[in-house]
Amino acid sequence: MPEGPSIVILKEAVQAFKGKKVVSAGGNTKIEMPELIGLPVTDFKSWGKHFLICFPAFTIRIHFMLFGSYRINEEKDAPPRFFLQFKNGILNFYACSVKLITEPLDEIYDWSADVLSDSWSPRKAKKKLLAMPDLLVCDALLDQNIFAGVGNIIKNEVLFRIRVHPKSSVGALPQKQLNLLIKEAMNYSYDFLKWKKAYELKKHWLAHTKKICPRCNIPLIREHLGKTNRRSFFCNNCQVLYK
Repeated sequence: MPEGPSIVILKEAVQAFKGKKVVSAGGNTKIEMPELIGLPVTDFKSWGKHFLICFPAFTIRIHFMLFGSYRINEEKDAPPRFFLQFKNGILNFYACSVKLITEPLDEIYDWSADVLSDSWSPRKAKKKLLAMPDLLVCDALLDQNIFAGVGNIIKNEVLFRIRVHPKSSVGALPQKQLNLLIKEAMNYSYDFLKWKKAYELKKHWLAHTKKICPRCNIPLIREHLGKTNRRSFFCNNCQVLYK
């Protein structure tokens, strides 16, 4: 599943189509689309893992789910879920969720929850976390209402960075660790973005998919944890369990 930084990269990659009119559109999506031909794309936006294609009176939301992908000016050997053709190129989206949004985006999205947004608010994130003291930190980091854009890779790497066990509860964290959790969720997201652009993301992973703890030189634990039941990679020795 693409995480927030990957959606930011997509948003930057399609700027050549901003302001351009659609000359053809379609795909095997089951939602009923308004007439798109002749309409200009007014903007491309991202919120967490959502890619937003803005038209004058509505927005098309793309969510890549677990196995979604896209191609710019090329095609896969599979029918697209949705595509937009312009005079200067084509956007193809595969195995994704497509949704039509007719409401103003400011009524739908809390931009202050997006860790890669200029409107990101650590203060609001902390307030939301304090309201859920029994929530496991592995679930808290994946809560898109608190940390929009954070996915499983970022979750595992942030918890390893700050030496917090994924089974720790939010309410048991010392203030220092709670503040670090919030700070590093943003910091690692920007590191992810930088490394992804440089095609070197995986070489920086310390815990995610790894077998040995680089700090303790002992085996890392791999478990599916929390309500989200996502894979966690962690060290029982250097990551403290707060309960």
